[in-house]
Amino acid sequence: MSSIKELISQMTLEEKAGLCSGLDFWHTKPVERLGVRSVMVSDGPHGLRKQDDKADHLGINESIKAVCMPAACATAASFDRELIGSMGEAIGRSCQHEEVSVVLGPAVNIKRSPLCGRNFEYLSEDPYLAGEMAAALINGIQSQNVGTSIKHFAANSQEHRRMSSSSNVDERTLREIYLPAFETAVKKAQPWTVMCSYNRINGVYASENPWLLTDVLRGEWGFQGYVMSDWGAVSDRVAGLAAGLDLEMPASGGINDRKIVEAVRAGELDEAVVDRAVERILTVSEKYLANARPETEWDLEADHLLAARIAQDCMVLLKNEGVLPLNREDDIAFIGEFAAKPRFQGGGSSHINCFKTTSALEAAQEQGLSVTYAQGYSVAQDSASDEMIAEAAAAASSARVAVVFAGLPDSYESEGYDRTHLDLPASQNAVIEAVAAANPNTVVVLHNGSPVTMPWLDRVSAVLEAYLGGQAVGLAAVRVLYGDVNPSGHLAETFPRKLEDNPSYLFYGGEADEADYREGVFVGYRYYDRKDMDVLFPFGHGLSYTTFACSDLRMSASEITDQDQLTVTVTVTNTGSRAGRAVIQLYVGDKESTVRRPLRELKGFEKPELQPGESTDVTFVLDSRAFAYWNRDLHDWHVETGEFTVEIGQSSRAIELCGTVTVKSTVKLKKHYTKDSIFMDIMEDPDAAKVIQPLLNEMGKMFGPGEDASDAASEAISAEMGMAMMRYMPLRGVVSFAGGAADADMLDHLLEALNSL
Repeated sequence: MSSIKELISQMTLEEKAGLCSGLDFWHTKPVERLGVRSVMVSDGPHGLRKQDDKADHLGINESIKAVCMPAACATAASFDRELIGSMGEAIGRSCQHEEVSVVLGPAVNIKRSPLCGRNFEYLSEDPYLAGEMAAALINGIQSQNVGTSIKHFAANSQEHRRMSSSSNVDERTLREIYLPAFETAVKKAQPWTVMCSYNRINGVYASENPWLLTDVLRGEWGFQGYVMSDWGAVSDRVAGLAAGLDLEMPASGGINDRKIVEAVRAGELDEAVVDRAVERILTVSEKYLANARPETEWDLEADHLLAARIAQDCMVLLKNEGVLPLNREDDIAFIGEFAAKPRFQGGGSSHINCFKTTSALEAAQEQGLSVTYAQGYSVAQDSASDEMIAEAAAAASSARVAVVFAGLPDSYESEGYDRTHLDLPASQNAVIEAVAAANPNTVVVLHNGSPVTMPWLDRVSAVLEAYLGGQAVGLAAVRVLYGDVNPSGHLAETFPRKLEDNPSYLFYGGEADEADYREGVFVGYRYYDRKDMDVLFPFGHGLSYTTFACSDLRMSASEITDQDQLTVTVTVTNTGSRAGRAVIQLYVGDKESTVRRPLRELKGFEKPELQPGESTDVTFVLDSRAFAYWNRDLHDWHVETGEFTVEIGQSSRAIELCGTVTVKSTVKLKKHYTKDSIFMDIMEDPDAAKVIQPLLNEMGKMFGPGEDASDAASEAISAEMGMAMMRYMPLRGVVSFAGGAADADMLDHLLEALNSL
């Protein structure tokens, strides 16, 4: 192919405009006379959902047989960059085999509320974790010369009214919570494409938001690929193209192509903008075409086993009173329809047509384990008859241990709509209660895409969160239950005790098309920990069949500047009797801040594997962003001078070690004072305090002890009260209360001195 710029110079305006939208549902347009070929994009992000005919975006029509890997709700819980990278490599190979140039994923929107119907497809409530895991997956997929489309950019944390709602978010919250996962992925992995979201952001559709698509994404972060729309996300195509939306998907039937041509000819759109979009699209397409390898082997059976290996390392042991791991010689009861027919993926655009599945019951039987089965409940009918419950209880009472497989049906969580509550079906709760009453050694295995309530938690011996673990989830579950694999997953989200505890509860969903993110930066554990609120299970929580201890916290310095890096090292020891993997988490907190900040924020994690009694050092490197908050006045990240905590733990509530470091800011905030500035704010700046100190002395006389101050104690109290009142007085108050010591001219001179600092 000739150089892309040369090709574009040979194209008609109509051809260029045509390349800015799809050929159909899944393909880009060709320009056959110039040798420009069409390429295919296809759904992901946890496996290939390739459709050719009768395409749809909701997973209704059948796609090719493929492998369903664990969903993002599960893979994030692995806290394992290398593991998710290997999953990406497998997905990339499948795309090469099937001649797919870009897989649509990963999805990194923040889990603002457990009600979001698409949470199963999202990674975490924490932007650091989401960004790190997304970058690992993208690097894995793109190592196979297949592109990714990180989505949905941005602030798309609800399905309710998703195509019209405005996510109204303040600047600091956007920068600290809803944008960093995208930023990390762009800077560490350079996804070939970015998919913009359906929603508006502060009133402007993401598809036509130049600040989002050009200023931030390209200007600040250095994104080099093209931006495509979510399917049907375009409102004004010409405005979108000017804002930085290069490719509209799916095809518009030529309608929007003609609008682009008309806008250029009317002088409303610079043709150079069209050329730029075409160049971006063709550059990415050529990157794939030049490295296309349709002969790549796609071993579905090998990927099935890989899916099991990934799933087993994602499972989170939430509770264990010694009943797990199971003894292979014992009689065990598997109860619940999900034991025979597991729910392992969510509904919508990520729904994969699996070439096979392995249930827990099937895996146990293939291994010759002594397992009996009772259905317990019907998923289709969302019910459990008295007879079914009685059979479940009977099976439980005759077994050494009863394992109930429960979870959310497909209808409870899906793309396109939100959940209305956090409860399991009442029928499943009834079965768990009956089984627990019949056998004190009851284990619950959960198949769900986001948190659920557990009214029976105190009456069962163990809970294993399997999430939506992909097509081999049953095999993975049996390996974990019987101790062939030591569980090492940790929660990437908080499980609240009840929905009403969630920080977004009063505002989630919004009113009409206005969704106000009033909880600000206090999302997930940032809220629960700051409030010291009781939760069902905290962020980062996960148990093991062994135990780990952290010791000997070392930091490279006790004092740094905001230009320095801090190296943190901790010794981790396996203090139990089994080999296992620990998830060591590092949190940073500002001990005293002028803005409201979370108690702690995740800024590092590692997952060492240790034999019994073995120790190893784990090292983290923190840069200035680890200590910074987004300053609205600077419109930039800022580190305040002060002491910061550096905490090491195995969850946000299981902090084992804590150190402090003093960070000195090299950036002096320039404050602008007016006559309405209050004394308290001025006194916070030592230099400004010196300027107004003489005036304060005069004012102190006015607020000194009254005539009734009969002793020294009374005088002190009176003076203290007076100064307390003065803290909130604006500068203009000196004209009225300084007893002639100040006038308007003096106030002007004072402000001039303050603002010249």
